[in-house]
Amino acid sequence: MPMPSEQNMREAIAIRDKSFDGEFYYGVITTGVFCQPSCSSRPAKPENLRFFPSIATAVMAGFRPCKRCQTTGIPQVNRLVEVARHIEVHAGERLTLVSLAKFAELSPSRLQRIFKEAFGVSPKVYQDALRMRHFKQSLKAGDGVTEAIFSSGFGSISRVYGQATRNIGMSPKVYRAGGAGEIIAYACRNTALGLMAMAATNKGVCFVQFGDDEVSLITKLKEEFPKAILKVSPALEAPELDAWVEALDQHISKGAPRPDLPLDMRGTVFQMKVWQFLLTIGEGHILSYSELAAHIDKPKAVRAVASACAKNRIGVLIPCHQVLRGDGSLGGYRWGLERKRALLDVTRKHRA
Repeated sequence: MPMPSEQNMREAIAIRDKSFDGEFYYGVITTGVFCQPSCSSRPAKPENLRFFPSIATAVMAGFRPCKRCQTTGIPQVNRLVEVARHIEVHAGERLTLVSLAKFAELSPSRLQRIFKEAFGVSPKVYQDALRMRHFKQSLKAGDGVTEAIFSSGFGSISRVYGQATRNIGMSPKVYRAGGAGEIIAYACRNTALGLMAMAATNKGVCFVQFGDDEVSLITKLKEEFPKAILKVSPALEAPELDAWVEALDQHISKGAPRPDLPLDMRGTVFQMKVWQFLLTIGEGHILSYSELAAHIDKPKAVRAVASACAKNRIGVLIPCHQVLRGDGSLGGYRWGLERKRALLDVTRKHRA
C-alpha cells in the first residue's frame, strides 16, 4: 500500500500512533536510526526526518534499526538487531557470513535468510550501506577522499564505487531498453527554480528536471524512458515520491539540507563513476572539471567529465551544479545558467 501523506506521517509520529506501525518507517538523519511511528524515543526535529515505505528502503539509505522499537515482526528480532549493531560497530572490518553466524549462534544459511527477511537486504549489503554512509559523513566533515575511503573500510576507490551499488554501469542492451517493463511514478511541483518534475522507480529517484511547463517536462521523461509505463504519483511502486518531492523543494526553496534520497541512476560506466563521486562531495564544496577528473583517476578526461555532468538526468540530487570551469566561471548547465547560479548561492550559504 502507498505510504500515508507526509502530514499524516508527521502527525502519527508526534502522537506515537501505533495504528500506523508497518505502514511506514522514519529515519532520523542526525542519529542514523530508523523507527516505527509509535517509537518512544526522543522526538527529532521535523527537518531531520526521512520517510520510508519499508525496512529495506531505510536500510539501503544507510539507516540502522532502532533498539527501542521492534522494526520487524519476525522471531529472533532482538538477536538480529544485535547482529545489525555488531555489523555497525565493525563495519570497517572484513566480516564473513560464517563469523556473523557464529556471533548470532545461528547457521550461516539461517542467518542469511532471516536477516534478509527482517531487513530486506543481506548482512553484506547492510555492511556496504553503513560503509557508504560513513564515507559520505567523513567527506562532509572535511576529510580528504583517500582518508575517508580507508576510514570507511573500503580500501580503494574502486571498492567505493563497486560495493556501494553492485551495478556500476549497465550493458548496452539494458541501457538501450529505455525502461522497458518498468513502472515510473512522477510528480511536478513549483520551486524557487521554476517547475520541477521528479520521477522514481521502485529503486529510487531516476529523474529530476526543470522546465517551463508540465507538458514539456513529461515529454522529456518519456524521451528518457520511452518504453516505461508512466503514472502520476502516488503510485504503488513508488509511494514515497511525494515526500521526496517535498524534501527536495525544501532544499531548493527554503535552503534546507539537500536530501539524501535513494537513486536509480542509469548511465555508462564512466558516467556512473562521475555521478557517484559527485554524490560524495559536501554541499559547501565546489570543484573544477579538472579536479573532478583527477579525483576519479582520469586526469586527462576533463571533456568527458563535463559531458557526464551535462547528461545528468537527476538534477540537484546529483550536484553537477557544484562543478565549475578551471577559471571559476560557471561553464554549462543543462537547465540554464540562472538556475546554476541560484543553486550555487544555496551552496555558498551552506559553506558559510
